[in-house]
Amino acid sequence: MAVSRIDLHIHSTASDGSDSPSAIAEQAASLHLAAFALTDHDTLEGLEEAETAAQRLGVPFVRGCEVSTHTEWGAAHFLGLWLPHDKERLTELQETLEVVRKDRAERNFRMTEKLQELGFPVNYEEVTAIAGNKVVARPHFAELLVKKGIVKTEVEAFEKYLGNGKPAYIPRKVLSPEEAAELLKRSGALVVMAHPRLLKAPRKALEQLIARLVPLGLDALEAYHSEHKPNDVRICVELARKYGLHLSGGSDYHGTHKKDIRMGYGKGSLCVHRGIYDDLLQYREEKGLID
Repeated sequence: MAVSRIDLHIHSTASDGSDSPSAIAEQAASLHLAAFALTDHDTLEGLEEAETAAQRLGVPFVRGCEVSTHTEWGAAHFLGLWLPHDKERLTELQETLEVVRKDRAERNFRMTEKLQELGFPVNYEEVTAIAGNKVVARPHFAELLVKKGIVKTEVEAFEKYLGNGKPAYIPRKVLSPEEAAELLKRSGALVVMAHPRLLKAPRKALEQLIARLVPLGLDALEAYHSEHKPNDVRICVELARKYGLHLSGGSDYHGTHKKDIRMGYGKGSLCVHRGIYDDLLQYREEKGLID
C-alpha cells in the first residue's frame, strides 16, 4: 500500500520556482499528495492561484511563505504555515515583506552590475523577463547565464559567479531570526524553522538559537527535508522533543531550478507522512489558530 505523503515546503514562479502556483497544485494532485503548502520567498502573491486550483482538484492546501534571516552562521529560514485569509491580520507581514523585496531588488541591480563588470552581456530587464516580472532571485540570473552560453548549467553559474563569496554575489539585508518568528506569529501563522541542519552552526549553537525562539513563537522544526541526512533528522527530532516543538517536512521543490528535487519525494528518499500534517492540524486547533 502506498504511503500517504505530504509536502509542506514548495516554491513557485511567485518567487524562485519554475512552475506556476496552479501547476504546483496540479502536480500535487497527480502525485496524490495528502496535502501540500506553497511557501514562496518573501511573498504571498501565488497563494490565491494555488488555493483556487487546489480546491478545484480536491487537494488539501496550506497557505504559507518562507522568510530569510541572518545569523553569524549564515542564513536561517522560517516558514509561516496556515497564513490566515484575513488581510488585516496579514498587513504587518505584507508591509515587512515589501521592504525585504525592495532590498532584494536593489541587490539584484548590484548583482547585474557585477556581472557586467565581469564582461557578461546581461541586463536587469532580461532577468525580470525570466522571472515573469515577479520576485527576482539568483536562480533567474543562473538561468540567464545558461541562455547566454556563459555557463553550461545553473549549478555552474552558482559555483563560478552567484554563490556565496563568488564574484557576482551580493549579500542581502534580512531580518533576524527573532524578528521573523515574532512577525510570523503575529500574523497568525504556525512558525517552522526550515531545514535547521543546513545552518552552518554547531549543534550547541543551533540548540541555543532554538531555545531563544521558542518563547517568541517557534512551533515546529522541519526535520524532514531533501538535504537532511538521517543524522540531521535525528538531531531535529531530539531538539523538537526537548523543547516541546512539533515536526514538519517538505521537499523544498523549485522545479527545474533544482532538478534533482522532486515534489513530495525530494531526492528520492524523502517521505513526509500524513501523520505529520495531522499532528500540526491538531496542534493548531488546540492553540486556537484556526483561520
